[in-house]
Amino acid sequence: MQAEQSLQRTVTRLCIQCGLFLLQHGAESALVEELPARLGRALGMDSVESAISPNAIVLTTIKDGQCLTSTRKNQDRGINMHVVTEVQHIVILVEHRLLDPKGVEKRFNQLRPLRYPRWLVSLMVGLSCACFCRLNNGGWDGALITFFASMVAMYIRQMLAGIHLHPQLNFCITAFVATTLSGLWLQLPAFSQTSSVAMAASVLLLVPGFPLINAVADMFKGHINTGLARWAIASLLTLATCVGVVMASSLWGLRGWV
Repeated sequence: MQAEQSLQRTVTRLCIQCGLFLLQHGAESALVEELPARLGRALGMDSVESAISPNAIVLTTIKDGQCLTSTRKNQDRGINMHVVTEVQHIVILVEHRLLDPKGVEKRFNQLRPLRYPRWLVSLMVGLSCACFCRLNNGGWDGALITFFASMVAMYIRQMLAGIHLHPQLNFCITAFVATTLSGLWLQLPAFSQTSSVAMAASVLLLVPGFPLINAVADMFKGHINTGLARWAIASLLTLATCVGVVMASSLWGLRGWV
């Protein structure tokens, strides 16, 4: 009996750790609910039930009529699909009997988010925003402005995130920098005929697309509270971006958005 209780405590801890990894790194709520349940059943539990909120996760394992419940507080660690993919891979290995509880615990302890170098992320974001500008008739000169403005803005955004600045302030400052750079360059004589699309394209890196997609997916799948919370966070980030754009436009007298 003690061995069974010890196993259930271990499995409960692993299941809620699994769900917490997913919730912290941006997975949709349906996946946060599904994977711990699959992990628990694969490790011998009869059933695994969980309740998900924006700030916490509550999970219960059931084995031979015995229930064990655990709660963990959620701290957002940023969107990282590498962690989500690795957790899925671990669950699949358990389902194929290739990992036991000790193996799962070892894998979880070794799990680290994959992060690309700042310069590489900034470069690729700059290229993507420049491509959007070019595809929307911004011209090659507009794409050039967008590339440099969005690349610098993305680097600043990563630096601010590295010092754990509040996300709303981060987005506001980044939008201010991107609008300032692109707007002032558009006022130079060499770019007098350049399309103002460059100003709009330079702040596209701040569009909270992933949170908005997850918010809609959560609400469609019945996780109303989590979906509304994610929608509210995405809306606040969008508002902060708009404030940064308006501040830059008012300070420098830019009229590219009019």
